[in-house]
Amino acid sequence: MDALLWVLAIALVATGVAGTVLPALPGAVLVFAGIALAAWIDDFARISVTSVVVAGVLTLLAFAADYVAAALGAKKAGASRLALVGAAIGTVAGVFTGFIGLLFLPLAGAAAGEWLSRRDVLRAGKVGVATWIGLLVGTAVKLAFVFAMVGLFVGALVL
Repeated sequence: MDALLWVLAIALVATGVAGTVLPALPGAVLVFAGIALAAWIDDFARISVTSVVVAGVLTLLAFAADYVAAALGAKKAGASRLALVGAAIGTVAGVFTGFIGLLFLPLAGAAAGEWLSRRDVLRAGKVGVATWIGLLVGTAVKLAFVFAMVGLFVGALVL
């Protein structure tokens, strides 16, 4: 039974790493769940309660970084509410269209939303790019937090 739980814990961590760049999956949360499960399996012998708490804090920071970076990018460009909705729709649509769609549909969605809101093509382009850069920065920061969590997990198991 323990072997099955370990497989599940490692699968959660691996899926979480993938989910860090795929917006359809809650990456950091899955990594945290894998770490917490692994700690529980081993009665917190190798992965301590402190490690789980640190992983939890990193999870919250990753979650916050994702939204804060996108919002700051949009706010800096003066994005409308429709631009933010368009970016979110573009992000979800990107999941179903492959890597290129995942990379560029948030930009297109934000630009389309801004254009619908203000009917200014130049402003829509500016808002689309700023929102897109915010999303990319947020993903990079979130990825850094997730890799720190994975490093904590592997370090606790190996050391």
